[in-house]
Amino acid sequence: MSLVKFSAIACLGITTQLCCFTNATAAENVAREFKAVPKNSKIAIIPADIELFSLSAGGIEEPRADWTQAANQHFQKAIIGKNLQLGFTPIVIKDDLVDEFAEVNSLHGAVAQAINLHHLGLNEYNLPTKEKQLNWSLGEAVKPIQEKTNADYAIFTWVRDSYASPERKAAIVAMALLGVSIRGGIQAGYASLVDLKTGQILWFNRMVNASGDLREEDVAQKSVENLLDKFPVEK
Repeated sequence: MSLVKFSAIACLGITTQLCCFTNATAAENVAREFKAVPKNSKIAIIPADIELFSLSAGGIEEPRADWTQAANQHFQKAIIGKNLQLGFTPIVIKDDLVDEFAEVNSLHGAVAQAINLHHLGLNEYNLPTKEKQLNWSLGEAVKPIQEKTNADYAIFTWVRDSYASPERKAAIVAMALLGVSIRGGIQAGYASLVDLKTGQILWFNRMVNASGDLREEDVAQKSVENLLDKFPVEK
C-alpha cells in the first residue's frame, strides 16, 4: 500500500475531514532538539481512535461498529508487535482505563488534524507562531496516563477507513462508462509520539491509502508499518 500524494488542498469524504497533503520530510516529523527514543523505554499504547465506514451508492458514509471492533483488535496487536520489534516495552491500557483516557484521545485527534493542516499543509495555512516547527502539545491532559502507567511516552493513533459498498462499486463502474470519476473508499490516519512528562508531541506521521483493509489482520499490520514508518528509535 503506497502513500498517496496530493498537490492541492481538498477534503476527503470521511467523517472527520482530513486536508490533503504532500509527504512530510524527516525534519518536519520531529520536534526541535528531539533525536530518538531510547531503547527499553516504556511506551503506553493508547487505544487507537478508529472508525470504519461503508460508502453507500450516493457516497454517504455509514458507520460499521462490527468492522471498527475488528480493526481495533488488529491495529492494537500490530502496534504492540511493532514496539516489541523496535526494542520498547509496550504498556497496554487496561480496559477499565479506556473510558478514563477517552477525552485525551479525542484531544489528540483534534491536535493531529491541526498539525496536518497548519504544520504539514500548504504554506498559506502555516501558523507564524510555530515557525514551521513541530511545536504542539497535549499539555497536562496526559498526566493521568503517566501516573497510571508509569510510562515514559505514549503513542496515539487516529484512523478513518471507508469501503465502497456493492452499490457504490456499481455506481463507480457506471459513471466511469460516462467518463465521470467518483471515489471509492479511502484510508487515512495520524500517529503521534507524546512525552508523558511534558505533553509535547515529539514525532508525528500521517498516511493516506487508496487501498487496504483494516478488517484483515495482515493488512492492518501493513498500515501500522506505514503509520510508524521512520519511527525515531535510538540505534
